[in-house]
Order: sequence, then C-alpha cells, then structure tokens
Amino acid sequence: MAALGITVALLVWMATLLLISIWKHIYSSWKLPPGPFPLPIIGNLLQLDIKNIPKSFTRGNEQRIQREAHFLLDVLRKTQGQPFDPTFVIGFAPYNVISDILFHKRFDYKDKMGLRLMSLFNENFYLLSTPWIQLYNNFSDYLQYLPGSHRKLLKNVSEVKDYALERTKAHQKSLEPSCPRGFLDTMLIEMAKVADPMYTLENIAVTVADLLFAGTETTSTTLRYGLLILMKYPEVEEKLHEEIDRVIGPSRIPAIKDRLDMPYLDAVVHEIQRFIDLIPSNLLHEATQDTVFRGYVIPKGTLIIPTLDSVLYDRQEFPEPEEFKPEHFLNESGKFKYSDHFKAFSAGKRVCVGEGLARMELFLFLAAILQHFNLKSLVDPKDIDLSPIAIGFGKIPPRYKLCLIPRSEV
Repeated sequence: MAALGITVALLVWMATLLLISIWKHIYSSWKLPPGPFPLPIIGNLLQLDIKNIPKSFTRGNEQRIQREAHFLLDVLRKTQGQPFDPTFVIGFAPYNVISDILFHKRFDYKDKMGLRLMSLFNENFYLLSTPWIQLYNNFSDYLQYLPGSHRKLLKNVSEVKDYALERTKAHQKSLEPSCPRGFLDTMLIEMAKVADPMYTLENIAVTVADLLFAGTETTSTTLRYGLLILMKYPEVEEKLHEEIDRVIGPSRIPAIKDRLDMPYLDAVVHEIQRFIDLIPSNLLHEATQDTVFRGYVIPKGTLIIPTLDSVLYDRQEFPEPEEFKPEHFLNESGKFKYSDHFKAFSAGKRVCVGEGLARMELFLFLAAILQHFNLKSLVDPKDIDLSPIAIGFGKIPPRYKLCLIPRSEV
C-alpha cells in the first residue's frame, strides 16, 4: 500500500507539472521567435543532439609563462622518450601560471594537492559534458534529489572550494597590505577597505576556485588536443619545426614578440582552437530587458545560448571547416590572416576574461615543446581518432599516450 501511495503521489505531481507547463507555454510563447513546438516540461530537449551540442583575468605575464616553460621542459625530458599520458604533466604548466598569479606560488609537478586539484578539474570538465549534467542543468529543482553524476560533480566542486577557502584564510593571516603577493592578496586588501557585503572570505574563495579551474583546464585541454592533432598531421609539425629553428633557434626561450615572425605557428594555434571548438556553447547570456529582434519579442530573463560553431565552422569563411587546415588563417603570401569569425573565447560582455593569458600560454608552451621535441605517436598517424569522447559544455579529447623524442638526438 505504501508503494501504491508513492506511485499515486508521483503521478499527481507529474500531472500538475504537465498542466503548468502547458499553461505557461500557451500564455507566454505567442510573440516568441518561430521554432519547433516544445513538449511539456522538457521543452525541445529531445530535439537537441546532447552528444553533439554545437560547437587570468589580466593580460597575462610573459615572464611567468617563460619561467614555467623551463620547468615543463625539465619534466618532459625526464620521460626519456618513453610513452606517457600528458594529461597532468601538461596540465601543471597552466595550473602553475594561474597559481603564481593568485598566490605568488608555483608547485612541484609531483605535488599531491596540485595533482588532486587537476584530477578534480579534469573529472568535472568531463562530467559537465555528459548528457546527464546537461539534463540536470535544466531541471535541477527536480533532479537534485535523485542519484546521478551531478552529486559527484558537486562533491568535487565542494572540495575545490574548501581548498580555496583554506588558502584564502592562510593569506589573510599573513597579509601585508603594503606588499600584496598576488591577486588573492589584492582582493583581501580591497575587502578590508570597502564595506560591501559581497566581499566575504567565502565569496573570495569561490572566485579563487573559479579562476583555478578556468585558468587550468581549458588551456591544458587545448594543449593536449593540439599535440594529438599534430601527431595526426606530421607534415604540419615538420613545418613548425622549420619555422621555430629559423626564427628562435635551438636554445633561446620563445617570446611573444616572435609571433610576428612566426605566422605558421600563429595560424596553427588559431586553427587548433577553431577546429576543436572546445566550449561549443560557451557561457549563457541573459536578456536584461524585453527585447524586440526582427519583430519577435525576447522576454526579459530569457537565457540565450551562443552557438560558436556557427562562426567557427562557417563554410564561407573557413572552406572545408571539418578539416584541420592552418591555411584557414594564412593569406596567399603565407602571412597570418586574422578572421572576425574566430570566436573561440566567445563574444560580448561574457567573453573569456583570461583570453590574453590563454593566447600567450598556448603560443609559448607549444613553441617551447616543439623547439625541443619531436612528437611520436604510438599508432600510425592515419589511425589517430580526433573525435571527442564527450560533447556538452566542452569537447573532451580522447586519452592517449605519446613519446617525446629530444630533437638533439635526431
């Protein structure tokens, strides 16, 4: 009888939601732009291909990245040409850059806490790109009580926030207002000056956690995906080696000024980002007021999803967009050609605040790796599969191993 009562209650609850959903749709949709008719409650969710949803905060610090590149190369040399998974090795480089900006501190590549955080970042980026989390984001009020991967995601987020709060409290205790060590100290100093209820240790810790995740995982994933692509196309890697040898040489550390003389590497970095379309829909936007667009009303509060693949895969701008072609960003004379359709960092007021830093990291880290190493795949290049293993919030590259052969030995 108890089970029957629960079943009846659930049916009544679902029927109520169904009636409310139908009423809301009839009442509110008559001025909306045209589109496919939504089902009650779940809307147009089933009409989306959830497995294929379309595709720091300063201008960066070149010296930080160059210094970290030195440590990264030392770790890569220790692989001695043997196969290894680059996930956390490559990930530590951008992690240390953002840590230096936040805390004025970098960590050893075997640091247990650093490895734990990167494991959490990596797992959460994957979970955010799974169908269940896409569903949960739309119906969290109903699904939060059910078992599912959202519980693991939230647990991971809580662990990262706890770490950030611990660091924030430690910095507050040792704070010297006249000599801030990093961005965290700057926020703490501002909190002491301004009587703003938003300035709390907890809110600052959340900001720190967000910056650690955003400043580590996206750059790390782009670099890993980039190395996999270059192994797939060894002729591209060969051209990069030639340009690096000609412009930088075998020993001088790469610098941002080199980008002006290295159009091919610049084009490859842009094409990697265009091709992988790492965050297909990027961050949601919201209409701040009722807006009329082409005669249709977009109500205030409407969430708007930017589909970046509409520009990154525009066939008129990028012929054969499904193909990896650095020539998409080169003119007929081989000079770098910028495209207004390049929106890998999104657009508008919610454009990635770390764009300048990320651009610098991708160029300098990739240049440093290719300056010293040849990439060697464990399989024939033609057998390398570039298909992401998950597509949702982000595109998750397949896990792989590679060998780095010192170019001095070739």
